[in-house]
Amino acid sequence: MSREVISDRQGIVLVVLFVMGSTLLMGTGGDAGKDSWIAIIVGIIIAFPILMIYAKILATFPGKDLFHILECVFGKFLGKCISILYTWLAFHLGVLVLRNFGEFVSTVSLLKTPMTVTIIGLAILCIWGVINGIEVLARWAQITLNILLVLVTLTILLLIPNMDINRIMPILSDGMKPIFRGAFSAFSFPFAETIMFCLVFSSLKDSKSPYKVYTGGLVIGGFVVLVTAFTEMLVLGEVNYTELFFPAYSAVSRIDIGDIIQRSEIIVSISFMGGGFIKICICLMGACKGIEKVFGLKDYRYIVVPVGLLMINLSNIIYNNVREMTQWAFNIWPYYAIVFQVILPIIILLVIQIRKKKFKGVGGCD
Repeated sequence: MSREVISDRQGIVLVVLFVMGSTLLMGTGGDAGKDSWIAIIVGIIIAFPILMIYAKILATFPGKDLFHILECVFGKFLGKCISILYTWLAFHLGVLVLRNFGEFVSTVSLLKTPMTVTIIGLAILCIWGVINGIEVLARWAQITLNILLVLVTLTILLLIPNMDINRIMPILSDGMKPIFRGAFSAFSFPFAETIMFCLVFSSLKDSKSPYKVYTGGLVIGGFVVLVTAFTEMLVLGEVNYTELFFPAYSAVSRIDIGDIIQRSEIIVSISFMGGGFIKICICLMGACKGIEKVFGLKDYRYIVVPVGLLMINLSNIIYNNVREMTQWAFNIWPYYAIVFQVILPIIILLVIQIRKKKFKGVGGCD
């Protein structure tokens, strides 16, 4: 099978949609209260050097994904052990995001429809997308992002009458400690979750592409997350933003222009699911590529369906309710994920630098 190649622009689009993913629905940085928008800015700043580590790892081995790089750097045994950890992370994150959107639809729309129906429907679409490959996903993402950005812009403009600057005043009233907690949460969810692209980005054009893709994706995606969070805070206030399960939906539901433009949250919510679709697809693809590498399979596409079905099963039992889901996302996930998002990547890059003479001039190992 010929190697898939995506442009830098397509890579950026994928990262942007991934970052937006479930973040637009659930919000982030809530630990900082009314200063959550400041926490998001700090989270973006903290994320930049970490994402450059991801880019450096990929740039050292052009045309290779993280699973191949791990075996090159650490040898087959240790490399496969670390690959198993990242395979689990990809699978687990895909399950969590799948459940996020299942809970969202069941909570705000299809109240009497079993959540399993929503999860199965979304998972089938993701299985189809992954089987078709990253080139197809990238082309679809380009169209979707344009539509999504237009809808986000229109929604913010329509919400202007509901905004009140006093809802974020006074700034820094609680000091910097809550901001650092919120920044850590925002860093982990969603910015550092882009470690997933190290698992699937073996299709970029050249060694400079990872830097362009990660930088562009972080700047654009981070800006969208920041603007939406700032808007939600101005519309909802601190209590509603931090306590509601889906603050974006609640904010959009307040749009009422002359009794003509109403109930627009349904259209916006459907559009937001485009980001969730890409995020689940990247996680599913990463998990399948990890299994392919660990077990020496010929093509990850052969196992997309069974892995997707396993995601469906686990997503139905992983939480008891939506409150448990939000508690995990904001209170446990950052500490659970830091090993995969920060500690292991730093160790990998250090080992690469120590052994760089072995890889210099060969673009990695075969």
